[in-house]
Amino acid sequence: MATSIVPRVPQKVGVVGYGRLGQSLVSRLLAQGSELGLELVFVWNRDPGRMAGSVPPALQLQDLTALEDRHPDLVVEVAHPNIIHESGAQILRHANLLVGSPSALADQTTEQQLMEASNCWGHTVFVARGALWGTEDIRRLDLAGGLQSLRVTMATHPDGFRLEGSLAAAHISGPRTVLYEGPVRGLCPLAPRNSNTMAAAALAAPSLGFDRVVGVLVADLSLRDMHVVDVELKGPPGPTGHSFAVHTHRENPAQPGAVTGSATVTAFWLSLLGCCQLPSKPGIHLC
Repeated sequence: MATSIVPRVPQKVGVVGYGRLGQSLVSRLLAQGSELGLELVFVWNRDPGRMAGSVPPALQLQDLTALEDRHPDLVVEVAHPNIIHESGAQILRHANLLVGSPSALADQTTEQQLMEASNCWGHTVFVARGALWGTEDIRRLDLAGGLQSLRVTMATHPDGFRLEGSLAAAHISGPRTVLYEGPVRGLCPLAPRNSNTMAAAALAAPSLGFDRVVGVLVADLSLRDMHVVDVELKGPPGPTGHSFAVHTHRENPAQPGAVTGSATVTAFWLSLLGCCQLPSKPGIHLC
């Protein structure tokens, strides 16, 4: 028999961002929140016009700096890494934070600011695992000292990319083009909305981190309605000289041109419910 995930205490939730993922979360919170012990107390979007007609006016927050007036227990960011850069530490002064753009943590200054705010105010930085399959297995292997290398490849149609900096002018030279291959820290600022799975992997494997987890971004003209994520990891050589190795291949259906795949929307909702069950404590924790 199926069981519902119910928070231990009622939680007041604010949502920052009203794109496809934000719209899905808001819809579920309005429809199911009361039975799950969750109350939606505000929705903020950089363009407030997008909320017109779908978010009740009383829930529309016009100024993000005024979120404390809504007394949230949890603020969910599903907007853009810039929100975490600019407002993450301030949000932690008033509530726990669920980060939907973990690529923001590739910036060491931002990560340090979040840790300092978390420790100062006793609130938690939760990070949604999103499209990363096997997060707990990666984390446990890393903790046990059994992880030597980790490589995450994300492939989709070029219409699904939102690229910046030098990658914005990248030339697609054939049916399958590798746009970037290297440390995840270097990819995140160039593809902030397409590197979140790699960023989650870097956080799951702190012994490697953003500098030693390898991210690969691939433009594939055949993947018009799908995101494909391959995770490859190896441990150190054993007594026989062979290494423990795992390779997962994840195909996630997606609307043409969409940044977020269909299964990722469901995974994020489960992350939201999961972090509401956990105690508030300082630090950065995958959820």
